[in-house]
Amino acid sequence: MNPTLSDVLTAHDVDVLDHLDRQAAVPLVDFGRQGDVLVTPERLVPLAGTASTPVPPEGIAVVRGENGGNTHLLVADGAVLFDPVAARVVARSLRLGTLDVPDGAVAYLIHPEHGAIGFTPGRYTVSRQREQREIVEFIED
Repeated sequence: MNPTLSDVLTAHDVDVLDHLDRQAAVPLVDFGRQGDVLVTPERLVPLAGTASTPVPPEGIAVVRGENGGNTHLLVADGAVLFDPVAARVVARSLRLGTLDVPDGAVAYLIHPEHGAIGFTPGRYTVSRQREQREIVEFIED
């Protein structure tokens, strides 16, 4: 049975905005997107190595809220590992890091506006999505 949003928030001492239903079940997935953060399994994006840094009890800000935005916080139930990409690399790439979720563990990505999404055991690439705008020319007849 999936945990509720309230279960995840209480376990990790985090909160989200009031409009979210605290009794809603948190989805447990092996591929997902939350806002502009994309978590892709190794089966779709091959990884060169494994993560080695344990996610601390207070979590890791995968994307920090800046300019009015909100933080995407990665927290863990179990021995989850996350290695962020160096800041100088992130500036040139959309990749944010490598996530390893061992058997019996779950990694949760929490965002104040979107709630939580849980990632089941596996290896993942965490990246940002960038909106692309198409330029359309209008030609008058």
